[in-house]
Amino acid sequence: MIASRLRAWFRDHHKPRFSGLEILKYIGPGMLVTVGFIDPGNWAANVAAGAGFGYSLLWMVTLATLMLIVLQHNAAHLGIATGLCLSEAAVQHMRPLASRSLLGSAMIAAVATALAELLGAAIALNMLFGLPIWLGTLLTTVFVAWMLYSNAYRRIEKIIIAFVSLIGLSFIYELTLVKIPWGEAAVAWVTPSFPHGSIPIIMSVLGAVVMPHNLFLHSEVIQSRQWNLENKDVIKHQLRFEFVDTLFSMLVGWGINSAMILVAAATFFAQGTPVDQLEQAQAMLRPILGDAAAVVFALALLMAGLSSSVTAGMAGGSIFAGIFSEPFDIKDPHSRLGVALTLVPAALCILLITSPFQGLVVSQILLSIQLPLTIYLQFRLTASRKVMGEFVNTAWHNFVLGGISIVVVGLNMLLLWDTFFG
Repeated sequence: MIASRLRAWFRDHHKPRFSGLEILKYIGPGMLVTVGFIDPGNWAANVAAGAGFGYSLLWMVTLATLMLIVLQHNAAHLGIATGLCLSEAAVQHMRPLASRSLLGSAMIAAVATALAELLGAAIALNMLFGLPIWLGTLLTTVFVAWMLYSNAYRRIEKIIIAFVSLIGLSFIYELTLVKIPWGEAAVAWVTPSFPHGSIPIIMSVLGAVVMPHNLFLHSEVIQSRQWNLENKDVIKHQLRFEFVDTLFSMLVGWGINSAMILVAAATFFAQGTPVDQLEQAQAMLRPILGDAAAVVFALALLMAGLSSSVTAGMAGGSIFAGIFSEPFDIKDPHSRLGVALTLVPAALCILLITSPFQGLVVSQILLSIQLPLTIYLQFRLTASRKVMGEFVNTAWHNFVLGGISIVVVGLNMLLLWDTFFG
């Protein structure tokens, strides 16, 4: 009885304050989003950037991270202020035809994302054990489905944090094996440059870094920290701590993506060896840095593929459940069906396509087409006082979001144009 009264008092009288221990309570949702920032697609682009252009494209990781922080914070802002994920808010505040059309396209994007993530894990299994891609895909799909259907969200969150930590440690190990000119790298992190032939790589990383499913996912999982929507102080408190979580998590992603470019530049670029396939990168690391480095590279890729496949499935389940005005809950039929509708078609596509590389290309095309629709949906909702109340975007927020949206959408359209006509 006393304990329940204390919890009730804490819930109703909780005041915002920054303390180290309390910040730790909020670290987690941002890490799930970070997984999408270090997925196999990013690996391919980063390795190609470092191998082909040395340290000169490090600045694109910095710019991508800054844009990602703003957009992901805005998506989480919606979840905290309204208690609704992006999918639920669309159904509640838009006309049925418009909301269903947008969310239907988002489900297709989630499938395309899952295709790339499952394929990345399958490629890693091929590197480690020589398994054919089709078998690696089946094993990955079964594992990811087991993770999602048998584990509560908070347990998955802890596993994802562990995976991201191990990926980070893997690249720290890789960095200890190479000699980095840190002065040159520091300048490249903040100085934009466009070496000849680098535009497709820049577009690939910057144009596809903001993934539609991550915006839906962040607006959903942030509510795992929800306490009391009626208390404005609690909402403001959560918004502050959510930003800390997002900032910290995105900086982790910035560090890991930077490490990929640094390692590729110090090994492949230093020897004048261009790389455009992950399998090729792993094979060539072996004679340069040794067997241990090649194995660590493949293990880190496997963890990235597995964890990003889990978050893709969660995002698909959240989008589908939102169509029925329900939050994501793996025990709920709509959420379970949404996960299945994300993972199974993605796995089948991998099994049916003859070229894994072409599968990745098609998935990126689908994401490039859908991303402007998700950004439009998020912008429309968070800029509406009817939806957000007193937590609606300020004019400055709308200006910054509008500018970032134009850049991201423009880069995705350029990527699409380059794919077809480049």
